[in-house]
Amino acid sequence: MSESKTAEKVEQDAPKRKSSQLGVSTLITVISFVLAFLAGAIVMVLADAEVMEKYSYFFARPGDALGASWDKVAGAYGALLRGSIGSPVALTETTAQAAPLICAGLGVALAFRAGLFNIGAQGQAIFGSIVAAWIGFSITGLPMIIHLPLALLAGIVVGGLWGGIAGFLKAKTGAHEVITTIMLNFLAGLTLSYLLITPLLQQPGRNDPISPAVAWTATFPRLDGTRLHLGFFLALLAAVAVWWLLERTTLGFQIRAVGLNPDAAATSGMSVSRITMLSMAFAGALGGMAGAQIVMTPTLLTSLPPQLSAGIVGTVGFDAITVALLGRSRPFGVVLAGLLFGAMKAGGLTMAAQAQTPADLTNLIQALIVLFVAAPAFVMWLLPVLKERRSTKSEAKAVTA
Repeated sequence: MSESKTAEKVEQDAPKRKSSQLGVSTLITVISFVLAFLAGAIVMVLADAEVMEKYSYFFARPGDALGASWDKVAGAYGALLRGSIGSPVALTETTAQAAPLICAGLGVALAFRAGLFNIGAQGQAIFGSIVAAWIGFSITGLPMIIHLPLALLAGIVVGGLWGGIAGFLKAKTGAHEVITTIMLNFLAGLTLSYLLITPLLQQPGRNDPISPAVAWTATFPRLDGTRLHLGFFLALLAAVAVWWLLERTTLGFQIRAVGLNPDAAATSGMSVSRITMLSMAFAGALGGMAGAQIVMTPTLLTSLPPQLSAGIVGTVGFDAITVALLGRSRPFGVVLAGLLFGAMKAGGLTMAAQAQTPADLTNLIQALIVLFVAAPAFVMWLLPVLKERRSTKSEAKAVTA
């Protein structure tokens, strides 16, 4: 009888525990942002020779140094805000930067939920961009209603196949997905570099490795005068689809079960190898979608996407790991993290131009955010109040148990 009461009490307390964990997790994330931006402010001050010169006579006139520091930091972060959310055009630039990050981040997060570390989003995005761009500029005469979905779907499928290679190797040979995806990233990058000097991708009449521009019929429609385009809404739709897959389907339950305990999942009759291959294929498809987004997104000036080049994908696949970690591998968390990092990318250019801050400062802030989010013990060591709060809750649970 007492055991049934205990089980009933545990079941009743489960939502409270989940809510408490979510609250602490959210608080740690917010504090991580604050700490990261504080660290960024310190770097800005230390990197500015004029500001540091005023610290040479700090004890004589402290107001000069503090005022210069405030002007530097406030000006830089003000430029960051203006470049990311300061106007309708800036807001849409944020969405344009966020769209591929959301797609690739969803791929990394989905693999995380299956207990897999997908480092290969970069390679998956590269192959997605190759195929989407090739279909976009090589096929002519198709209406947009056919050409655009065809290019996007091709990028998704090829990205899924590329991700599926790592899943197959993991399931059938035990090869660790971190090693295989890293090597596949190198292979994808080298493949792109080679194809760009062949007639398959290189623009006729050009000696440099660059492709023709994607036709307008394979370009995402956008709102005139802005960077808000169809691809952003497709990224949001992908987040809903991943949430539905993980939370509302039998396959999603199996993915989560394998991610939590593959041995227990296998004992219950689940095929761990099948789930591994499917998870990596789905993750690769989302990475391929990110690459397709990049080569199908119109620029503000020409209304056509950028031409395919060796560096077209940038570091979106590696940034996706950060986005997935910050989003706690939850689809809607990934969307918020993608928007945040999109805002930092959009505003970082304005900050560097207007405040003369180091170009890599936004990358530093992003790295610090991840460091603090991934190391909650460090954050709580810095903030004893949080540590005491968690300790008090643990003691209360121990007493009631």
